[in-house]
Amino acid sequence: MFSYPVRIALIASLGGFLFGFDTAVISGAEEAIQKLWSLSPGVHGFTIASGLLGTVLGAMIAGIPAKKYGRKKVLIGVGVLFLLAAVGCALTSSWFLFVLSRISGGIAVGASSVVGPMYIAEIAPAHKRGRLVACFQLNIVIGILAAFLSNYVFVDSGENAWRWMMGIQAFPAIVFLILLRQIPESPRWLALEHREDESRIILARTGEPDVEAAIEAIHASVGGGMKERLFSSKYSKPILFAVLLAMFNQLSGINAILYYAPRIFEMAGVQKGAIAFQQAIYVGAANVLFTLLAMTFIDRFGRKTLLMIGSAGMVIFLGLTAYVFASGESGDMVKWLLVGFIAFFAFSQGAVIWVFISEIFPNSVRSQGQSLGSSTHWVMDALITWTFPIIVQGSSKGGYYSFLFYTIMMALCFLFVWKILPETKGKSLESIQKELGIS
Repeated sequence: MFSYPVRIALIASLGGFLFGFDTAVISGAEEAIQKLWSLSPGVHGFTIASGLLGTVLGAMIAGIPAKKYGRKKVLIGVGVLFLLAAVGCALTSSWFLFVLSRISGGIAVGASSVVGPMYIAEIAPAHKRGRLVACFQLNIVIGILAAFLSNYVFVDSGENAWRWMMGIQAFPAIVFLILLRQIPESPRWLALEHREDESRIILARTGEPDVEAAIEAIHASVGGGMKERLFSSKYSKPILFAVLLAMFNQLSGINAILYYAPRIFEMAGVQKGAIAFQQAIYVGAANVLFTLLAMTFIDRFGRKTLLMIGSAGMVIFLGLTAYVFASGESGDMVKWLLVGFIAFFAFSQGAVIWVFISEIFPNSVRSQGQSLGSSTHWVMDALITWTFPIIVQGSSKGGYYSFLFYTIMMALCFLFVWKILPETKGKSLESIQKELGIS
């Protein structure tokens, strides 16, 4: 039914499903957790953001074992960490152990955000790479929607509802670990480890038209050796592109909205409880639908076009949301404005970020570059998530200030994409390296 590279990409991208589920499921449990341990706004923000501290650590360190031991082994480790995090969060009665379990899951998310897109980019044919790497993002948003749905299912199941919400993730983690046995190692990693015979077999199976030329290009791309350092002047362009794109991704406010979705709807006047959880499902469904749409166009229109369309749309919908919070208009309007924001985010930033960062770094420093981009993404995520409850509880206009800030950031993002960012669609990883002037 699916070609070999598509099957591989779909299995590897299941790490994205766990990534999305783990990051969004906390939105259903966060108020119960605050009450259970009587957490102040600051400590509560830290508790929700603690998983993100793990993602920063995971993103920072994942490139090292991925470079030394291979991409596949790290993906297996990611699956194990997701399983342990789900079980730990569901069973603990200690705030400290809950935070440790969230950090464990965060490490898995961070490592997954580095190794998943990198692995898929390295096995994908150039003309399909945008769509196949975007499968990772598609699985992220499906995981987010699944988390919102499961939260809605369990919300009225008693005082331990939050434990069911957190623990259900164990099942997809087990499925991921079983399916990982079927995928090969990255052919580019194998070639650079002087295991060319294995690399040739996988390159041929993934549709590479000239295997020998591909092997030669892979070796030529690391003329300075695989022990090169990322932070040198020759890599200044990809570093700038990756860091700024990762920062703007989170400065849109996307994860603050996903993590605190039910609370945001309550702030806007929506009824508490199941209704607020139900509203969050609309956000998750829009995320999936428009990520699918982006996958259709990413290799046709290119990364840059999608980013510009998305930035313009997000400015409009975030600005209108800020206006609603300032004027006290209908909470139902907030639902549709956030759905509009999510649609433009999913069509642009959501679909493009992991594709673009996996493409712009050369083979010799790709694992380090992917770690840098992912780490930047998660540091910004942690800061936004930690401070959001402090801002909204510290001021009657907290919602207005938050969404106004996100609006301004997306206006700046539009200018960055328009004036600075290059296009990478339809090019081999090695040809992108040449066009950026990296030799």
